[in-house]
Amino acid sequence: MSAISTELLQGILQHLLLVSAAVGIATLLGVLLGVVAYWVRGLGNVLLLAAEIIQTIPSLALLALLMILFGLGNTTLVVGLVLYALLPIMRGTHTGLQNISPHLREAARGMGMSRLQRLFGVELPLSFPLIFSGVKIALVNSLSVAVMGVLIGAGGLGGIIYRGIQSLQMQRILLGAVPVVLMALLLEYGMSFVEKWLTNTRRPQTHPLNSPEETI
Repeated sequence: MSAISTELLQGILQHLLLVSAAVGIATLLGVLLGVVAYWVRGLGNVLLLAAEIIQTIPSLALLALLMILFGLGNTTLVVGLVLYALLPIMRGTHTGLQNISPHLREAARGMGMSRLQRLFGVELPLSFPLIFSGVKIALVNSLSVAVMGVLIGAGGLGGIIYRGIQSLQMQRILLGAVPVVLMALLLEYGMSFVEKWLTNTRRPQTHPLNSPEETI
């Protein structure tokens, strides 16, 4: 295997690892904050507004600010990607919970389910298609933002692109840029297919809480 192939493979693996770690953390935090935003309406508006403000900060400026706190390296990039990924996941969770039919909530209460039981047994499963959609957006966006990590000493495909810019070699720039585009397209297509399948299969009328009379 040539040195260029090895460099490319290492760059792709580092890129995917950093993005996966960030989106995984953002998914846990985003769903949690989305639930809080749904349960506490006033606080929810503040949380969503804060996430929207973070989205408006240019990626290079945000990474530079985080570098002051966390220093150079992968940690700063992961924290930055987490912050950028929060909004679509939070909004998907919040919107999904809000759009659940009140009849299903009443049916769950009638069965004696507690608030947490309703959340994990009824509300989050029904909200999953929108949550998944938010994760998809966060993942695809993070693939491109992660390229900026080279400017703060992080790994990934950004290093190959940056070295190509420094040496004015278009081939090396494309060597780093094309895999990012291909990964984003493949993930977009694959996750969109899964998203459509989830939307078609997880509908309120097929939920087990529906009574037999409602399906007659």
